[in-house]
Amino acid sequence: MTGKGGKRPSAPVPKKSEDEVTYPSYLALEELLLLQRPRSTPEHPDELLFIIVHQASELWFKLILHELNALIALIEARDTLGALTSVRRVNALVRIVTGQLSALETLPPQRFAQFRGYLGTSSGSQSVQFRAIEAMSGMRDAHFLQVLKQHGEIAPLVKKALARPTLQQLYDDLLDAEGVTLEQVYSEQNQKPLQMLAEGLLEYEQGFAMWRFLHVQLVERIIGPLTSGTGGTLGSKYLQQTINQRFFPKLWAVRSKFFKG
Repeated sequence: MTGKGGKRPSAPVPKKSEDEVTYPSYLALEELLLLQRPRSTPEHPDELLFIIVHQASELWFKLILHELNALIALIEARDTLGALTSVRRVNALVRIVTGQLSALETLPPQRFAQFRGYLGTSSGSQSVQFRAIEAMSGMRDAHFLQVLKQHGEIAPLVKKALARPTLQQLYDDLLDAEGVTLEQVYSEQNQKPLQMLAEGLLEYEQGFAMWRFLHVQLVERIIGPLTSGTGGTLGSKYLQQTINQRFFPKLWAVRSKFFKG
């Protein structure tokens, strides 16, 4: 049927239901894109970069914690092959959050100085999720616990992580359940899955150490090695101390046992 002038009437545009899931609604984009709130006045053009990199890092930290919980569950279930797949994902996520630091390398020191004062007492050391990742991974030394207490009562998320076995302990328990030693894992051909998991865990530690190292380099590149961090922290001086921290000391030590004499 055609309308006047021989033109076919256009089909009515279907109305969207308020409950219909769309790309913006599924991702809560309207709310998400309003969460970047620069504090500088007038707004400094580089502050948005600074905010987004840190907010994005926190989102990746959330996912890393989620995947670490999945990895732990698989190790506790003695599912070595499942844990292998899981640790690969964790390592991919660590590489992503490390790669984001390159964006901040484009921030010259003089420009950061122009809006740094607006950050107040905020500091990356206050990241509860990052501290939880450290605790879940294996940080238990007295210095780490002292740093946690510097910002008041330890957050529940970090307390929960501290109450659980470390990844090293979980791997040790897995070996006990399989009835093998760490030396056998690296010397017997039929222990390849356990060896591959051990290497995946070491890759995780190395990736985390790379994040720490690049973070130190970034801080020194922007504010210099002698400047205190935001919030009165020690800046790169403290960060330098964290580079050599080990999550899996036994996985490192076993290597020397094959080179005696």
